[in-house]
Amino acid sequence: QVQLVESGGGLVQPGGSLRLSCAASGRILGITFMGWYRQAPGKQRELVATITTGGATNYADSVKGRFTISRDNAQNTVYLQMNSLKPEDTAVYYCKADNIWGHTTWGQGTQVIVSS
Repeated sequence: QVQLVESGGGLVQPGGSLRLSCAASGRILGITFMGWYRQAPGKQRELVATITTGGATNYADSVKGRFTISRDNAQNTVYLQMNSLKPEDTAVYYCKADNIWGHTTWGQGTQVIVSS
């Protein structure tokens, strides 16, 4: 099995930045897509950004130009650099990994609060 551990969340003022990290361990061979999702109180979980092993990325329209996803395959880690944060970015951010056998793993989540 794959284990995912997120870190880097916290409280930040509007306009500020945070960098989230997600470290994968365990059965990491075969991981293809990795990504970040978020869930705000009372809302459904939504896609933020994804990245393939080859580095192809996809972003939600709401974060394009502000967030950047990157991946260090050697360290089995995916990052989410979040700039120009807005109060509406407040949510629990989850890391997700898919493998070639169709199995999906979620991390435990890290809280991001954007507030003055």
